[in-house]
Amino acid sequence: FADLVLETWDLQCERNGREHRTAEMGCQQLVVRRGQPFTITLHFSGRSYEEGVDKLAFNVETGPCPIETSGTRSHFAVTDFPDESGWSAVVQQQDGGSLSISLCSPPSACVGRYSLTLEASTDYQGSSYYIGDFVLLFNAWHPEDTVFLRDEDERCEYVLSQQGLIYQGACDYITSTPWNFGQFEDDILSICLKLLDTNPKFLRDQNRDCSRRNDPVYIGRVVSAMVNCNDEDQGVLAGRWDNQYEDGMSPMAWIGSVDILKRWKKFGCQPVKYGQCWVFAAVACTVMRCLGIPSRVVTNYNSAHDTNGNLVIDRYLSETGEEDRRSRDMIWNFHCWVESWMARPDLAAGYDGWQALDPTPQEKSEGVFCCGPAPVRAIKEGDLQLKYDIPFIFAEVNADVVYWVVQRDRSQKKSTHSSVVGKNISTKSVGRDSREDITHTYKYPEGSEEEREVFAKAEHEKSSLREEDEGLHLKIKLSEGANNGHDFDVFAVINNNTDAERVCRLMLCARTASYNGTVGPQCGMKDLLNVALAPRAEKSVPLRVLYEKYGESLTQDNLIKVVALLTEYQTGDVVVAIRHVYIQNPEIKIRILGEPMQKRKLVAEISLVNPLATPLNKCVFVVEGAGLTDGQQIKELEEPVEPQAETKFRLDFIPRQAGLRKLMVDFESDKLTGVKGYRNVIIAPQPK
Repeated sequence: FADLVLETWDLQCERNGREHRTAEMGCQQLVVRRGQPFTITLHFSGRSYEEGVDKLAFNVETGPCPIETSGTRSHFAVTDFPDESGWSAVVQQQDGGSLSISLCSPPSACVGRYSLTLEASTDYQGSSYYIGDFVLLFNAWHPEDTVFLRDEDERCEYVLSQQGLIYQGACDYITSTPWNFGQFEDDILSICLKLLDTNPKFLRDQNRDCSRRNDPVYIGRVVSAMVNCNDEDQGVLAGRWDNQYEDGMSPMAWIGSVDILKRWKKFGCQPVKYGQCWVFAAVACTVMRCLGIPSRVVTNYNSAHDTNGNLVIDRYLSETGEEDRRSRDMIWNFHCWVESWMARPDLAAGYDGWQALDPTPQEKSEGVFCCGPAPVRAIKEGDLQLKYDIPFIFAEVNADVVYWVVQRDRSQKKSTHSSVVGKNISTKSVGRDSREDITHTYKYPEGSEEEREVFAKAEHEKSSLREEDEGLHLKIKLSEGANNGHDFDVFAVINNNTDAERVCRLMLCARTASYNGTVGPQCGMKDLLNVALAPRAEKSVPLRVLYEKYGESLTQDNLIKVVALLTEYQTGDVVVAIRHVYIQNPEIKIRILGEPMQKRKLVAEISLVNPLATPLNKCVFVVEGAGLTDGQQIKELEEPVEPQAETKFRLDFIPRQAGLRKLMVDFESDKLTGVKGYRNVIIAPQPK
């Protein structure tokens, strides 16, 4: 027999991409999911392959030093039936000189970039051919993959959807901001693989790191550490919370992960400036979805940052409602992290499913700024000793807050009201643009028997500060929404639930605030020394907050913190109430003109009205959407936008992909920043 000579081959990128749901990553490279067969075609010249005469075998290798024992190299012959335990190659069909072969990895294979080599031999004479590279991803569709997710709609949302909503604002006024995850956009996959290859564990022991890339728990921990740069580890993002963002991008200005990841790569893996919690979480979500691990961004309102681990957040107020910064413990208005879906074979049964991962640098875990994966089930059950970092997240959703009012003589009075941590834990619903409340997955109902058992297990005495019916009650209410550029009213509502008249002092104070709990200058104040309350009566005291007072110091978080302090003269009791008012930005209006169809020009008309009494200068619109626009489209306005005037422009784009897409817009200017808008567009497929 003459030697078998391989002339050409075809990795069938398009067909395999369709079958493995990776087609949106483009047809330039083969991207497949583990445990699922993919087909390649070999064309031989001279003569065709003959079974029994010719031997065909493949080599797959990943990482810089592949070895069989660590799962980074595999050598396997072409056979008649697939091998369940390892890599396999099976002849599918033969047509003259061309041979179709189905290759399949085990569902526990390491993910990453592989090289594929063919060895063809006849009578001990052989040749070796380098066929090409391919990338292997986790497979949420395979029942034996540790990231297997049963529901197809959930797989579509948490693995395949490139756009989403992230919840922000305040507990009493939840807002959503659109985000372009863009995990299938050009170059993102190679950047995610580069991120794995710049992580310190890889640099310390490349072979060990690559051999552990079959485990989503390991990958999650690496990604959580690599999204921040607090360990001098060439991480993706630098965090900043002091409102000084001039030497970078303000965290509020980002609209997606693609821009951030591309900048990181372009500037030699230097940290991109700047991120805050939702930016860290969204970039981690992009990387995890890109690698095939189902993931979502979640938001916890009134999130505790318990630095000393005692599950109590002590806050100190002066008699005039000023916060005293003696405690490092903070309450964040909201805090975002990621949940990723995976089995936990490293733990006892019962902890598979959603795992919390927090890439925002807060505390070190095993010497590194990362957090998780922590089984959400373990957080709910108070199993604080399990891996990883459960006590920290448990505190974020369960800590007590105690307000101490410091009197003139430095004595302290404990407030009879404790603000509640871990509220309205939120994520985007599956397949819809609505909010799903997942608080029940983190904690049992307040006051329930199960909650008491969990706290006993976690050695946490929940302070029994349930609202007593007796005594004085204090709440802060808002009559209607507060709009940027306008004055608004807040009301302190006092209830006297006793049978006697009460005389009190009421302090009301408003300050601009950041979402991580820090406050700026005062922008409204009232001090009433004689508030008389008839028995069983209610009184409402208004405070008007003026734009001319808050406008200059409003941070990009658009929050105003209102503190009310009620001191009863007779008993000296103090009641505290706190509310964060979210100042609403104007709406960005987006109209789509024309018939939305794949690979056909479409026009978006984008407009915004300046709500302020002063002109807006240095105005910029940034538009992007995975599968819609080619990267980011930036429109800088040459003229200022006058007060109450509308600015409008048109943008042409050619959608590359069919299906439901989001066109996202961010608006920046000197006085109005981080204004977001989006429009859902359904793109019809190109006619065949």
